[in-house]
Amino acid sequence: RHMVDSQLRTSGINEPWIIQAMGALPRENFVGADRVAVAYSDRPVPLGAGRMLNAPMIAGLMLQAAEPSSDDHALLIGAGSGYLAALLVPHVASLIAVEDNAALANQARASVPTVRFVDAALNGGYPAGAPYSLIVIDGAIDVLPQAIVDQIADGGRIICGLREGAAFRLAKGVKHGAHLALRAFADAEVAPLPGFEAAKEFVF
Repeated sequence: RHMVDSQLRTSGINEPWIIQAMGALPRENFVGADRVAVAYSDRPVPLGAGRMLNAPMIAGLMLQAAEPSSDDHALLIGAGSGYLAALLVPHVASLIAVEDNAALANQARASVPTVRFVDAALNGGYPAGAPYSLIVIDGAIDVLPQAIVDQIADGGRIICGLREGAAFRLAKGVKHGAHLALRAFADAEVAPLPGFEAAKEFVF
């Protein structure tokens, strides 16, 4: 209740289904035993191997911007321990979740058996299941690979975090034909997701 009142409602997250779902799902089930005490923290929680569980506010803002519907064929990239997948799956027609860390993927499968988890590189998405009407990338990226853009259906949308220098934002894009532009809608501390780094420029 404290998480909902102090982190969600104060951030403008008021969708009844999000409040209900996040208020009912125990976050401590998605972190290691040594992190249970900080499971409801307003900061990212380490999951091991450099991966993080984003703060509750991030999950709420992403879900609110995603506007999932019972018609959506959705893809979640960076499933981690399965927290966001557990919140999203009851509100879409189908959900495929991609995770490249075997330990996290196994934890997610055990926690959310209704989701299909795929072991694959995060920056490649899952083309075998495309096209998707909704893609959620649960972390901050430097660049959005064209391979993932190609997997979004015409009129489909994508939600992700963006890292622009030292700034972190949440962004949304809607695909029209071959065109998609990400537009930031909130400044937020989103944990970076490996595999989406910008190419380093050569400097003389």
